[in-house]
Amino acid sequence: MPRVSWHNFTGGLVTTTLASRYDLQKFGTFLQACENAIPNIHGDIERRPGMEYITTLDSCAYLLPFQFNSDPEENYLLAFHECYITIHCGVTGCEVACIRQESSDDSDTSCAQPYCMSYIREVDYAQVADVVYLAHCCVPLYKLYRCSCSGGNPDEKYEWYMQEVSLNQSLSAPNTPTVTPTCGLVCGCCDWNSSAGCYNCCYCCAYTMNLCSCLGYKVSAVDCDGIESLPSTARCITFRYPTDWVAGDHVTVSWNTVSGACEYNIYRDSAGYYGLIGVACGCTRFVDENYEPDMTVTPKENWNPFESNNNPCSVTFHHQRLTIGGTKDAPSSFYMSRTGDFESFRKSRPLQDDDPIEYMVSSNAVDDIHWLVSFGSLFLGTSGAEYTADSSGAAITPSDVRINTQSYWGSKNLKPLIIGSAILHEQRLGSHVREIAYNWEIDGYAGNDLSLLAPELVEGHKIVQWAYQQSPGSNIWIVRDDGILLCLTYMREQNIYAWSKHTTKGRVISVCVLCGESEDILWLVVARQVNGQEKYFLERMHLRLQEDEEAEDSFYVDSGVVLENAISTNQTASTTVCGACHLIGETVSVLNVGSPEGEQIVGANGSVELQYAASGKVVVGLPYDSVISPLPVETDTQQAGSTTGMHRAYGKTTIRFHRSLGGQYAATKQGDLGREDFWEDAEYYDIPYLPEYWGEPCKLFTGDIDVTLPSGQDTDTSVILKQSQPLPFRVTSITTNVDFGEAP
Repeated sequence: MPRVSWHNFTGGLVTTTLASRYDLQKFGTFLQACENAIPNIHGDIERRPGMEYITTLDSCAYLLPFQFNSDPEENYLLAFHECYITIHCGVTGCEVACIRQESSDDSDTSCAQPYCMSYIREVDYAQVADVVYLAHCCVPLYKLYRCSCSGGNPDEKYEWYMQEVSLNQSLSAPNTPTVTPTCGLVCGCCDWNSSAGCYNCCYCCAYTMNLCSCLGYKVSAVDCDGIESLPSTARCITFRYPTDWVAGDHVTVSWNTVSGACEYNIYRDSAGYYGLIGVACGCTRFVDENYEPDMTVTPKENWNPFESNNNPCSVTFHHQRLTIGGTKDAPSSFYMSRTGDFESFRKSRPLQDDDPIEYMVSSNAVDDIHWLVSFGSLFLGTSGAEYTADSSGAAITPSDVRINTQSYWGSKNLKPLIIGSAILHEQRLGSHVREIAYNWEIDGYAGNDLSLLAPELVEGHKIVQWAYQQSPGSNIWIVRDDGILLCLTYMREQNIYAWSKHTTKGRVISVCVLCGESEDILWLVVARQVNGQEKYFLERMHLRLQEDEEAEDSFYVDSGVVLENAISTNQTASTTVCGACHLIGETVSVLNVGSPEGEQIVGANGSVELQYAASGKVVVGLPYDSVISPLPVETDTQQAGSTTGMHRAYGKTTIRFHRSLGGQYAATKQGDLGREDFWEDAEYYDIPYLPEYWGEPCKLFTGDIDVTLPSGQDTDTSVILKQSQPLPFRVTSITTNVDFGEAP
């Protein structure tokens, strides 16, 4: 009787049409069922942690991250509702602020924020320090930002605002300057006519001294942050051409004081352009002693490519520029701000390297830009292809932009993820997830279809949102349009991409990941039917069970709460615990100090009756099942050739666990292969567990447990493992004896 082993589950959930593809190298790692279980990067598979209840939201919300740095205290959740935005602490989840769109009517403090719920899912965003820029093709560019709180409340660290981005804002331009020349070689009968802007010269001075050339001057104001205003109107005078100036010639330029200005830039024309000739600090007067104009520093001109509702749909930062693309009127064009000045699109004349950039991507069809990513080069995901934009030099400039096509898969407008050395994006058709990574063999970018082995998970559906949880397991959490949560365990360098499906009593609306103290935290908005009413809960996935924790520290319920030291008023252990008011009338699972108590119904006051008095931690929440089942064993044998279609029976089966407790096992029936949720009507047997001492919680078990599968002589028999109790369940391998019979 051959003995086979499933000792690696990094193939994850796959389509059952692969049941005969045992020629694939990863065939032995494939699963036909993987629900509420996470394949880990080391090969084992474990029950997903439960979802911890945080608060009840007033309405449906969509989460975006506000991640200032890696300090959890500085990170927040932005919950976009239909008419307002709530800000939640990234540590506790409690609401710290509520902001609304600024209204033109000062008396109206309830003006709706600009995005309806159908828009919010399509909003692109990019954060720099305390500012998040938000882009949607139906709404002008907005920004959400925070400032240090100026009030006296010590509990409020920041004030939060949201407003439409006003481009090209700066100090007011100075008035037209006063320009007075002084000529070193004129006779005594010549004098300066300020109203005419020229000398009243005698015939000799006017022609022999060449006092008949036109000179123009402009002045701009610069604030303390280095932001320069528009230039003043030019003041032109008739004077000697600069190359003909002689000793004693100079021009005095003066202007009005501009409030907020720290210095002023003075420009003089040369061949129709104006170049910088000097800077005045702390004064409003400058003497031009024939300084050479610097034509690399010129006054700016206003340019706003987003006027007349030409709203962009994508935003990012690249080479210290705010980069925006996919506008309504120019869907295949992208724009880049001035270097280091994100909200300025002012141009110089002639154009300089730090000036704003406009570029239209040319192709056989009009490819709408759906996303932008800075990843060495600037990546552009369009409806028809994926491009890179770079230059022949160190950075993109207005005169140096190169566009290269990297692939022709096409992209949807889902914001891509950057993971390690790869970009993940949603393919235009079929909602397949693809990666883009550099390939040395082709000296370009290529990638795989990460949904190839599990197409049923994405085809016919739309990916609403996704988020990457780097620690502890390198997992991508994906919200499907039907409220199902998918997980993709992804590690490109180890060729690991394992899918799993996660269900809960409700619909997952939105997900977001923020840095935590020991691992990244997955936050969720979940719509649940509670006592006949739909409610929206803010929840977070609990931390995974640590190596130094025991069964009483387990958290394997959804929308769960932890009740510490539940005791009655007379200081004795109580059989009633309170604190589940958000689940009134619902059937919940209870873990009483590490011991499961089955299912109970939450009372009208949020109380739960226990079978045994609580003397410590009680976990209460909605139950869920974790199920894993590998594909049936298939191989080539020396005697009979391929085992495909052969009857087979399982003998002794050894399950190796790591820090687990409880669970059930079963065998699949004939016809289960390819049937959805085949595991629900299987005949299960308990995996036994007992405490070391009676009356104490059971200890987590690590080791092998032998069971005998109740399987018949079916052609597609396999193993099913399930955990329904609120306890950990982690499997490192399944080994079994298989007896192959004759083909039918």
